Amino acid sequence: MKKSSVRDRVIEAASYLFYQNGYNQTGINQIIEEAQVAKASMYQHFRSKEDIAAVYLRQRHYNWMSALDKFVASKETGKEKIIASFDYLNEWLVDVNFIGCGFQNIITDLPDDHKKIRDEVKFHKNELLQWIENLLLNDESISADSAKELSTEIMVVLEGAIILSQIQKDAWPIFSGKKTCINLLTTSSI
Repeated sequence: MKKSSVRDRVIEAASYLFYQNGYNQTGINQIIEEAQVAKASMYQHFRSKEDIAAVYLRQRHYNWMSALDKFVASKETGKEKIIASFDYLNEWLVDVNFIGCGFQNIITDLPDDHKKIRDEVKFHKNELLQWIENLLLNDESISADSAKELSTEIMVVLEGAIILSQIQKDAWPIFSGKKTCINLLTTSSI
């Protein structure tokens, strides 16, 4: 069995530690110890903890969006896919014991000078917003202007449901968010 590269081991260890413990609560030495790599080897691949976090977030984005797409793939319409995204949130959040969104978590106590991390968080959230808008744009009953406005409303509901589920350690915000989303989609066939 081939051993993972130093880079991969660092990212895997950091991903676990950042998500479980938080970015500020995770030190370089913890990452090195968890990854079982030498400090010099790690620094050949990453100049800073922020660089590691940027790669972690980019990988998390692609993995999360791929899982979301796969989960909703059986739904026929964009509206059905958006509604099913709340079922995905429920399954995911229950599976991780309501730890919450890695992007929301990392940004909450981030120093202002960590631009690379902020950029990755914005990238993920903008891509998710665009995913919702694209699904709505494919619905002939919704105008382009309405799709743009409705997508932002649904995004706020979705993000709020995630953070409130994390706070409550319960799925009821997801179910409430799904109901709100259905109401939004039902009343906006413009």
